[in-house]
This record gives sequence, structure tokens and C-alpha cells, in this order.
Amino acid sequence: MNSTVRLTGVTKRYRGVAALDGVDLGLDPGITGLLGPNGAGKTTMLRVMATVLRPDDGDVQLLGHDPTDPRARTEIRRRLGYQPQELGFPRGFSAFAFVNYMAVLKEWTQRDARTTEVRRALDLVGLGDVATKRISRLSGGQRRRVALAQALLGSPDLLVLDEPTTGLDPEQRASLRGVLADIAASSTMVISTHQTEDVAALCSRVVVLDAGRVHFDGSVPDLVALAAGKVWLAPAPDPTSLASWRMASGRHRNVGEHVPPGAELVEPSLEDAYLLLRGTRDRSAGASTEVAS
Repeated sequence: MNSTVRLTGVTKRYRGVAALDGVDLGLDPGITGLLGPNGAGKTTMLRVMATVLRPDDGDVQLLGHDPTDPRARTEIRRRLGYQPQELGFPRGFSAFAFVNYMAVLKEWTQRDARTTEVRRALDLVGLGDVATKRISRLSGGQRRRVALAQALLGSPDLLVLDEPTTGLDPEQRASLRGVLADIAASSTMVISTHQTEDVAALCSRVVVLDAGRVHFDGSVPDLVALAAGKVWLAPAPDPTSLASWRMASGRHRNVGEHVPPGAELVEPSLEDAYLLLRGTRDRSAGASTEVAS
């Protein structure tokens, strides 16, 4: 079976700097979490998947189509839901009016069917009771959910979501996880986020992107396993650790490659593994720079 998304050697540059650098990636049905620091190229990758950007080099296949072909791109967009990191809202629109406007753009021409679908999408994200309220009067978290509602119109085959849980409280995030998990049973979803707990709770697969390149691609348990035996508690920060912080108990949680003898090891989390991967990569890059200089 062909992947829903297939990127082959995809490169995108801005002013000569590669935001994506020869990325090879295939996405299948289910939820893939995309992790990486600011500036890693995550948003650029999502915009390529959403047909907003065309790469400078490489090949992109989405839902079995080539998005460089205008007719194919139209067909992709009919089956695509995209929530960008920032979405501008027209002045004076209510939540319902905005999602309805987006439904018109997505070719929902039958008014009754469109109204039913708009209400369904708003209910999914918990905004049915504020549908007639102006977006300018909604909270930041509610505006994020309006942006998500328009992406869910028509139960798309491919969902591309950039920071969908930003600004949501814990209860709202937990509720949204349930909604996204149900949708992913019949679609391909990629979520870019800084919330490692969302990835751990939702995603069957995680991709770590840094400096425009994929540095890990596998299951969440496989990434967590990289930190096994490399997380320990101590009375103070360990100077050899890659990351360390003081916990509520007063003890320090340390993550690193060089574990002192007799250290009190603890079970690693996805965040620990991500920090270890990032820290190891940074030190390797620093060492390479020193050798080159």
C-alpha cells in the first residue's frame, strides 16, 4: 500500500539556508508526532504537506497525487485538513461564520449539508455553545479550536496540524486527544508540537526534526528506550549531564550519557529521551565544528 504522504529528497531553502535538507519520509494512516526545536523546519515541512509551499528540490506525493499538477493539487485539497500555526480571522466573524466560510471554500455547496457539517466540526472541538460568538471575543484557546474545527471539515483523509493544543488547558487537551484519536482511526494525521506528553499519549510514531534533517523516525517506545539507564536522581545537578532540573522533592533529575557509578536510575520519559537525543546531537555538532576549525 502506498503511503499517504511521501517525501523524497525534499529540500527547501530560505536565503540560501536549508529549512529542509534532503528529507525522506513516508506517512501512513495513524498519528505521527513531529518534534524538534524552534527553527528545526517543522512548520516548513507541514506547509509542504499542506500544498502551501513547493520544495526547491525533491519529490512530494500526497494521497497518491503530485501537488505540482494543478488538477491534482485541487483533488488533494479536497481531502486535506490543515491547521497552520497562525491563522488570520476576518474581522467581525463569529466562530460559526468563519468555519462556514471555510466550508464554502472547500466546495460544500449545499447549504443544509454545510450547516450540519459546520456544527459537527464545532461540536467536536467543544465550541458548539459559543458558535455565534464573535471570534474577537473568544479566548486564545478557543480561537485555536476554531482553527482546528475548520481543518476537521469533511473528515479529511490527511490532517496536518501545527501546534493544535497550544493555549488549551489540561481538560481541553485531554478531550481533544480523544477527538483526534478517533479521527486517526480512518485518516493520516501529522501533529507538530512542543508537548511531548501529547505525543506520548496520542502518537504511534514520532519523528524528530532538527536543522532540517530527520534525526529519529520510529515508535514512541523505541525513542524512550534510547534513554534507558541514562536518567538518574541526585542531590545536585551533575556537571556531566546533558540536562538537569530541580524537582519538587528538592532532588535533581539528570539526563546524560555518562551516568556516575551507583546512581539512582529512574524510568525515562519521552521528554528525557528527546532531551538526550537533542543534547547528544548538539555536542556532536560542537565537536565537529572544533575539529573543522
